[in-house]
Amino acid sequence: MSALLAIPPLLRLLIAFIFMLVAIKKKAPLSYAFVGGAILVGLMFGMSIPALGLSMVYALIDPKTLSLAVVVSLILVFSNSLESTGQMKRMLESFKGLVRIPLLNLLIFPALIGLLPMPGGAVFSAPMVRNIGKEQEFSDDQLSYINYWFRHIWEYWWPLYPGVLLTTALANIDLWTFMIVSLPLSVVATVVGYWPLRNALGTDKAGDQGRPGQKHYRTFIMELFPILLVIVLGIGAGSLFSAILDKPLVNISKELGLILALMMGIVLVWRKNKLTARERWGIMKEDALRKIFLMIASILIFKGLLADSGAVEQISRELLDWHIPLVPVVMFLPFLVGGVAGITIAFVGTTFPILVSLIQSSGQVELMLPLMMLAIVCGFLGVLLSPLHLCLILSNTYFNANLNGVYKEMWVPALGLFVGSGAYFLLIRALMT
Repeated sequence: MSALLAIPPLLRLLIAFIFMLVAIKKKAPLSYAFVGGAILVGLMFGMSIPALGLSMVYALIDPKTLSLAVVVSLILVFSNSLESTGQMKRMLESFKGLVRIPLLNLLIFPALIGLLPMPGGAVFSAPMVRNIGKEQEFSDDQLSYINYWFRHIWEYWWPLYPGVLLTTALANIDLWTFMIVSLPLSVVATVVGYWPLRNALGTDKAGDQGRPGQKHYRTFIMELFPILLVIVLGIGAGSLFSAILDKPLVNISKELGLILALMMGIVLVWRKNKLTARERWGIMKEDALRKIFLMIASILIFKGLLADSGAVEQISRELLDWHIPLVPVVMFLPFLVGGVAGITIAFVGTTFPILVSLIQSSGQVELMLPLMMLAIVCGFLGVLLSPLHLCLILSNTYFNANLNGVYKEMWVPALGLFVGSGAYFLLIRALMT
């Protein structure tokens, strides 16, 4: 044990990182990788077995752990309900009737699917993208790029994405404030994503097919209503609970608001589509729910052990002693882990507890929000460019696209997103100081 303690703290953490990344690449469940990494961190930083076990128990029974796990599980039930009942497909079809410009539909279809965090959701919009795109004579590589890029324009701020929820929980940032400040990043992603298509989108071969009827507006709004209900009610209820609840419930008021809103949204979808008890139970008992619950718990166990073992404090002190600038660390660590793992939860869960502590230790807590916003963009850029990203693999497989060809379409938007988000970070930082 004394030999381990002689190893520099940063190197000890790197060993745990490598262990987790290798486990993820070997297809081990995320929860196993995070718990294994957490135990390794605890042991390498001198925790006794009883202390290690106690820290894990405290993390598991923490209200934040339980509430976040419930929220993410309900999001998955909500997404699966919309998909399995065909309501998402009806929403897309009604939108196709609402907007008669095929090229606009080509971009918006994957974006609408992106409102719901479905694993491998790029495949869901792929048939519609292919049907419209082939009429416009896009290549397979271009179609895969469109389907992939525009499906992911919301991940920087949309509250139904677990990465956003975890970021605000780990950094103790108000969810709705983070959403408002980060929302322009979706505009940046959309604008830079348009760049490779600017010539192809200059003319619309199908033309405008006339004004949509009132029926299309009504149908689209009715099919979209559960999603709108979850967001609006989630914001409203979360704010109300913040105002009326006492500690410790006030600390999870936003999560309680989302839980209420998601439950109502799920019931609304089930009733509208007349699901039987067996069909409802089929959605509820999916193995993915158990995996999601365990994954959130394991990430917060990892966060707890980083703090309880003294790892975060020692690593932060070491980085400060080396006088490494904060911003490059905030950008590089999430990007590296995101690129290696290809999963948003991986870079949020492993790097953000360290970054939060480093920001606090450097005396820049007032810049927590813009720094974490920058971290999530850089981390997700790594995920977008990762060849292990499930959506990229499935989209390329569906369109029979070449990976290098899709990267050729994507490198300018990725660079544009990096530059645009960096400029936006500098603007927000200047306004806050």
